Amino acid sequence: MKKSSLHSTVILTTLTIVLYACGSGSDKHAELEKLKKEQATLKEKITALEAEIAQSDTSKNDEKSKLVAIKEMKPETFKHYIEIQAKVDGDEDVIVSPESMGNITSLQVQAGDRVVKGQLLATIDDRMIRQGVAEAQTQLDLATQVFNRQKNLWDQKIGSEIQFLQAKTNKEALEKRVASLQEQLEMTRIKSPINGTVDQVDIKIGQAVAPGMPAFRVVNLNALKVTGEVAESFISKVNRGNETIISIPDMGKEINTKLDYAGRAINTLNRTFNVEVRLSPKDGELHPNMVAVMKIVDYSAASTFVVPIAAIQKSSDGEYVFVAVQEGGRLIAKRKKVSAGMIYNGMIEVREGLAEGDQVVTAGFQSIIEGDPIRL
Repeated sequence: MKKSSLHSTVILTTLTIVLYACGSGSDKHAELEKLKKEQATLKEKITALEAEIAQSDTSKNDEKSKLVAIKEMKPETFKHYIEIQAKVDGDEDVIVSPESMGNITSLQVQAGDRVVKGQLLATIDDRMIRQGVAEAQTQLDLATQVFNRQKNLWDQKIGSEIQFLQAKTNKEALEKRVASLQEQLEMTRIKSPINGTVDQVDIKIGQAVAPGMPAFRVVNLNALKVTGEVAESFISKVNRGNETIISIPDMGKEINTKLDYAGRAINTLNRTFNVEVRLSPKDGELHPNMVAVMKIVDYSAASTFVVPIAAIQKSSDGEYVFVAVQEGGRLIAKRKKVSAGMIYNGMIEVREGLAEGDQVVTAGFQSIIEGDPIRL
């Protein structure tokens, strides 16, 4: 009985130890899994904290760095223009005047009418001249008959040479008189000297006119031009063929063209020379005497670097710009000495000192010095 009891006790103890051992192994696995989960959670927290710290450091750096704007250097075309006041003119713009004295008896056209060369515009009272023509023609007819008779007699050796010569002279004189009166009669007819449009009528029926007095203005709107005067100092730079921009302020219109004429005679009164650009019908409804602005290229560089004029700084060493340079993961402002050229419309050509890809500081440079951290 004792042995059985002891045996039972041993078996029970052994089972207890085995069960305890089994139970202890399961707890370790569970604890390991728990620790792994805690480790993953800690890693996530560490990563988040590191990001926050990095962001905090960046913010501090940003607070210390200065905000700027940059322009990356790429070769481009730079053009310099001279600007002058100009006006639209008719290449064929004619003031038509009477060639004879008298009163206007008829007007054949009005402003805006299109006319052709030789077309009648108005007539002047020609009654006296017509009467003179009729009288002279009658006298000529008689003189012609007398001359023909005298010539027949002279051919037959009848009559005197003096009679023949007198008849001939009288006839020729009357022919010249009739021709002169016909010319005077033609001068009472005011005609257009060109094809074009009647732009202005300065006379009216019944008005007394005289030679040289303005009567009509006729303009060929298909042959307009823009004219201007350029200062003498530009005569070596402004030539026929220079690129030109014509601006018509009243129409908000710009025409890209080339200079058709550049004079070489200097006006002694204002020391200028004339320039002009011929227009074509496709340039639109332009009219004589319209105000224009002529911009003429007097300098051009095909491949150069261009920056705002304010970006160029000056020191005792000369001109320089700030460029943005990467150093230690940060943008730093560095000075670069440059040689500047022509200036136009707020931009300046940089002839020396810059290279393609340079990032020139164009705004915010007023508050930085070399070595300052900057941000865009």
